[in-house]
Amino acid sequence: MTISLYSASVPVFTRMLGNLSHFLDKAQENAKSRNFDTGVLVNDRLAPDMLPFAFQVRIACDAAKLTFARVGGLDAPKFEDNETTFDQLKERIAKTLIFIASVRPEDMNGKEEKIVTFKAGPVERTLSGEDYLKHWATPNVYFHVTTAYNILRSNGVPLGKIDFLLGKV
Repeated sequence: MTISLYSASVPVFTRMLGNLSHFLDKAQENAKSRNFDTGVLVNDRLAPDMLPFAFQVRIACDAAKLTFARVGGLDAPKFEDNETTFDQLKERIAKTLIFIASVRPEDMNGKEEKIVTFKAGPVERTLSGEDYLKHWATPNVYFHVTTAYNILRSNGVPLGKIDFLLGKV
């Protein structure tokens, strides 16, 4: 079986964003059992120069949806980046997953050589569709999901490797 851009993106991003939503569920359960407000986690960060938890969730969602906009030529949903609660962050993940579920194989497959030019901070980058997926989008989604996981884990949320790999089992 050949790996396609569709099979290397839609199921992978669906799994990772689903797992991210699961992390938020576990954090909410943990907060309830420890009697604290998850609002304190929304702005938490691992280091002073890193973006806070809410941004990690937003960027993971954006990295996934922008893949389908940039490579697949689809109109990705736009979000206001104003989430301040776990419920709002979970809603953003859910809306992103709905968009990803609408992506069809023909939207992505055959676009390996499509030229994708995008801004990364102040720098403009140009990659092929395949390279964009493999060397930019996928690592970006994993980085921000991992960072969100680590922020929660560092705050005592009982997440483990199985949560990261499989989500809710």
